[in-house]
Amino acid sequence: MSGTYPTTPEFKSIGFSSDQKTITSTTDSGKMFAVQVDGQRFKFSASYPPMNRSEFAPVLAFVMKQRSQKETFQIALPDLKDAKGNVSGTLTVSGSHSAGDTTIDITGITGTLKAGDFVKFGHNKVYMVVDDATGDVSNNATITIEPPLRTALSDSESVTYDGVQFTVRLTNDVQQFNTEDLDLYRFEVDFIEAL
Repeated sequence: MSGTYPTTPEFKSIGFSSDQKTITSTTDSGKMFAVQVDGQRFKFSASYPPMNRSEFAPVLAFVMKQRSQKETFQIALPDLKDAKGNVSGTLTVSGSHSAGDTTIDITGITGTLKAGDFVKFGHNKVYMVVDDATGDVSNNATITIEPPLRTALSDSESVTYDGVQFTVRLTNDVQQFNTEDLDLYRFEVDFIEAL
């Protein structure tokens, strides 16, 4: 792993997507069969506002240090890294959960995790909460996530809901930038979750 992506300057815009492979077959009568393949990954592209050279140089240097698609690194996306619900507390997994599970029991939760919030357990994969989950009087809740767990969870494993960082790599081997009047740089970069 090769560090954390620079947080300044901030992105101007982010395009975000979920890449879930599904194999489908449709019969002549119109009946469709679908099977999902493990390996869902989040992908995103980010563009910057025009930057001067001193603003752009640290970003370009970090990208070059990744050696195209070879290295992985951490990135926290503005506006997506923190939960939007009023959740607080030190959240941990309650009980053990198998790979493939989509409902996870947690403890230590006060308030609500909202549908669309991101969480991360003790491994690299990031998951999206797909239904609101509110802590009960004992500070317990069950969260529903997608995609299904990639790795089994053990009791008391930590749950990150603020400052969630994606482990990613660059999506292609060519990184290029444009200049305007030779003193302003335009740059867009594409990332894919590294599993």
